[in-house]
Amino acid sequence: MANVPVDEDRLKELLKAAIAEVLEERRDLVVELVEEALEDVGLIRAMEEAEGSPFVSRNEVMRLLAD
Repeated sequence: MANVPVDEDRLKELLKAAIAEVLEERRDLVVELVEEALEDVGLIRAMEEAEGSPFVSRNEVMRLLAD
């Protein structure tokens, strides 16, 4: 197979244009990714805050949720 010279600047421009086009056409995917990332950050923070706190039984949790 023959080697084709690559113009890195042109390749970079094409890649940027392709990514921008995908982001414009599929905003729903971007929104979904951001929402999932924020949910993950929230879950991580909640887990970190809970470290070292006393354990609660499942029955206690269910009782509190039912109130």
